[in-house]
Amino acid sequence: MVKITLKDGSTVEYPAGTKIIEITAGISKGLAKNALVAKFNGNMVDLSVPVEEDGTLEIFTFADEEGQQAFRHTSSHILAQAVLRLYPGTKLGIGPAIENGFYYDFDSEHKFTPADLEKIEEEMRKIIKEDLPLERQTLAREEAIEFFSDKKEDYKVELINDLPEDAEISLYKQGEFIDLCAGPHLPSTGKVKAIKLLSLAGAYWRGSEKNKMLQRVYGTSFTKKSELDEYIFRIEEAKKRDHRKLGQELKLFTLLEEGPGFPFFFPKGMVIRNELESYWRLIHQQWGYQEIKTPIILNRQLWERSGHWHHYRENMYTTIIDEEDYAIKPMNCPGSMLVYNAELHSYRDFPIRTAELGLVHRHELSGALHGLMRVRSFTQDDAHIYMLREQMTEEIKGVIDLVDSVYRLFGFEYHVELSTKPEKAMGSDEDWEAATAALEQALQEKGMAYKINPGDGAFYGPKIDFHLRDSIGRTWQCGTIQLDFQMPEKFDLTFIGEDGQKHRPVMIHRVAFGSIERFIAILTEHYAGAFPCWLAPVQVKILPITQRQLGYADELARELSKDGVRVEIDKRSEKIGFKIREAQLEKIPYMLVIGDKEEENRNVALRKRGEGDKGTVDFVEFKQELLQEIAARA
Repeated sequence: MVKITLKDGSTVEYPAGTKIIEITAGISKGLAKNALVAKFNGNMVDLSVPVEEDGTLEIFTFADEEGQQAFRHTSSHILAQAVLRLYPGTKLGIGPAIENGFYYDFDSEHKFTPADLEKIEEEMRKIIKEDLPLERQTLAREEAIEFFSDKKEDYKVELINDLPEDAEISLYKQGEFIDLCAGPHLPSTGKVKAIKLLSLAGAYWRGSEKNKMLQRVYGTSFTKKSELDEYIFRIEEAKKRDHRKLGQELKLFTLLEEGPGFPFFFPKGMVIRNELESYWRLIHQQWGYQEIKTPIILNRQLWERSGHWHHYRENMYTTIIDEEDYAIKPMNCPGSMLVYNAELHSYRDFPIRTAELGLVHRHELSGALHGLMRVRSFTQDDAHIYMLREQMTEEIKGVIDLVDSVYRLFGFEYHVELSTKPEKAMGSDEDWEAATAALEQALQEKGMAYKINPGDGAFYGPKIDFHLRDSIGRTWQCGTIQLDFQMPEKFDLTFIGEDGQKHRPVMIHRVAFGSIERFIAILTEHYAGAFPCWLAPVQVKILPITQRQLGYADELARELSKDGVRVEIDKRSEKIGFKIREAQLEKIPYMLVIGDKEEENRNVALRKRGEGDKGTVDFVEFKQELLQEIAARA
């Protein structure tokens, strides 16, 4: 008999050699029906694996990330099998699962087209209907090389040759199809219920432009057609919301060949940017931060001291001034620490909270650039908190509250992840344990659910990351809280303690927006360009029906402008229906339609974005309600 410890701590006993799927059925028939893969004694395995020793067992379904990985990986094998059936002679590259889907790279004389994707998809459905079992087998290195050489699978032979000498070489078979793969996989192809091929792309073998360009087919898969339909809807919705498209249509920003990766903001984009920065300054003032500004260019010695010159040099822009090396800052932290060190500090000064809207530059590869999401210059809403060790938990809780208030304002839900010590890290185990415990204690005292990411912390300290969920269900990592014992050591930060001696402060690095540019991109897609009134570049558009009302329109515009409302008048000699449609495309929150009747009665015909005609209203009452809405940042 073998003793199996389950995730909840309970134990079960089964005869040695019992398969995991049989153990799963003994736990719950419902779980066995939905089970996809398992983890036994820390190793991911197929459900068909027999258990020969005592150990811990965890079962994964499609609700788990591990289950989705195996589900999509099996889907990529189904894709490869379908391609080989339709286009014999095609050579296989690799086919991993990726976030929300999978892909497979092919070397084929046939040039795939979008029409081919429909044929391949149909063949994949046949393979799913055949419900072929996936069977794992292992081969000696020489046998595996001979097997794939005979099949003229050159890429597989190369992969085997690059494996460590002691690596186990495993293959997976489904029907006539056999692929080199570490696994794990689903029990059979029939487990994949809904599948869709999405797009084609070119990809250099192993990511090197020195190698041959292969054809990459992307797809996704789900356990239910309804889940697939919902995902496809989100993709289509995301295309409509693409901030690059809306940024041009709404005249917010642009990216030009003269400065790839360096965004240009139009006046309307600057309105949004300035409103965000004004809000940022207000909330930081309320939370006890002092704003600072540090130089964009600093000398090489500083970046050597911080470690960036040696570890981040390829991402930095450099220059020479007075025959000395300088760098344009990729981060704000070193400058903040110079500000701290510019004066002596006592333990009575703490906590010291400094904040900076700091422009940074990082060299990103041109292929990685993506609108405002991935740029080469951006403004981080950085803050650095210097404190005593006994203040750590309270300060972390304060940052959590600040970040929470920011995200709630914009209507974001979010989840939190705690990342712990990575393999390569600075500092003692004691420091890391204290820092991680402080972050965890703060989360627990706030009653927040969180996921732990083992080994995913920064090299200088553990961190809490905030992942926003937008209006169509996508997640974005924005806010972060990083606890740091190491940089104060590297920069010799000190304070005078109660004992009159010098001591080291502890430091928090944190952002709320992440970067202004990326946050604007996220907001643009979250709201589909229909920004809340306080953020909207134009809050009110006045639409005269004829040229006779231009005087009244000017009067109304002056009344709104003097109270800080952003207002425009459409003075064109166009039909009112045309003007309304134009204002709707510009996503203006409020439209005031005025004709002879409205001018005579000193009122307006109000139209509200998303709600249409609201009837005739008193202008003074409308203005008062509008000002209240803007002031409340509703």
